[in-house]
Amino acid sequence: MPPIVFRKGLDLQKDLKDAVAGELAAAYHSSIIDAIQTDGYVRRHGRLTIHLAREFGFCYGVDRAVDYAYQTRRRFPDRTVYLTGEIIHNPQVNDRLRAQQIRFLSDPGEDRSRLGPDDVVILPAFGVAISDLAALERLGCTLVDTTCGSVLNVWKNVRRYAQDGFTSIIHGKVHHEETRATASQATGVSGAHFVVVRDEPEADLVCEFIRHGGDAGAFVAHFGDAVSPGFDPQQHLVRVGCANQTTMLMSESLRVGEMLRVAMVDRYGEAALAEHFRAFDTICSATQERQDAVVALLDEQRLNLAIVVGGYNSSNTCNLARICAERVRTYHIAEPACLMSEDAVRHRPIGAPSTAAVDEVISRNWLPSGTVSVGLTAGASTPNNIVGEVIERLQALAGDPDGPNS
Repeated sequence: MPPIVFRKGLDLQKDLKDAVAGELAAAYHSSIIDAIQTDGYVRRHGRLTIHLAREFGFCYGVDRAVDYAYQTRRRFPDRTVYLTGEIIHNPQVNDRLRAQQIRFLSDPGEDRSRLGPDDVVILPAFGVAISDLAALERLGCTLVDTTCGSVLNVWKNVRRYAQDGFTSIIHGKVHHEETRATASQATGVSGAHFVVVRDEPEADLVCEFIRHGGDAGAFVAHFGDAVSPGFDPQQHLVRVGCANQTTMLMSESLRVGEMLRVAMVDRYGEAALAEHFRAFDTICSATQERQDAVVALLDEQRLNLAIVVGGYNSSNTCNLARICAERVRTYHIAEPACLMSEDAVRHRPIGAPSTAAVDEVISRNWLPSGTVSVGLTAGASTPNNIVGEVIERLQALAGDPDGPNS
């Protein structure tokens, strides 16, 4: 008997959704955020002015995934519920789910081979690789699939590339859960291949091979597990299709796609481009909206500094920090406690690898004296309550509005 898979909500979804709504609001709502949005995304407190980006924090896909996880716990109160890994890249949210007695298969000591029909497994917003899904189905687990619709759109396009004999060039981070899942979809057809390029310099290596050829062995050795098994650039870079991890920097994904298009024109000519190159819009709208909003904030306001709130292994949060850092002194923090004092801030260095184990640094003299204007945004996996607590912490450090700093 095939396993039960919930992909569009759970049974009695409306009742379950209502049942967990209060719990979600208590965990993630912020009255401060409500107030700052009502006041035009500006909050003034003594010498401090905070400008909040107009798009920030939880996106629809993340909100849906977290909602489904709470519903799953409520729907199966007497069964063991697992997540394959982090549901999203936010430590506070994941810890709250652990507190709900949802176990993480990625945690030390967990053994997925012991799973069976009595167990419930939640698939995260990033999705899972085809092989992982097949293994869970063979074990007979009940599955709750929270894969984001934007990710599913990327999968649809890379499957189409594979079916038509095109190699998928994926702009992403090869060890990111979403990119691993997308790569598995790109090789879902026999003989199909992929290359993952992290940035423009890596894309340039692919473009140079398209134009001029080269040492195939050196190419494969350079990319390592960022190419599919059996990849031969002499054969598999003749026809390529572009895709991206949905949380990458939008402008960079577009530049990577244009680099590849130009390389194919140089190699095969404009008239033959359609035979060798394809590109579909696989940029997540929520990611784009948050990036556009922070650019607008930087354009419109004179800021002394920017604070970006979100998990250090959150790709979209790291990219928001990159955008801000090009224009103003920026601190990427994971939680309100990172604002240690008026003198010290604990943060992730801009441009450091987006891994959970990245080392924090402490910077001094981060909060200017006198009047100060702060730009604030948060990644798509950061809930409102965390952003609200950051605002409260900023207000406390900037001083009492009725005191000497007024």
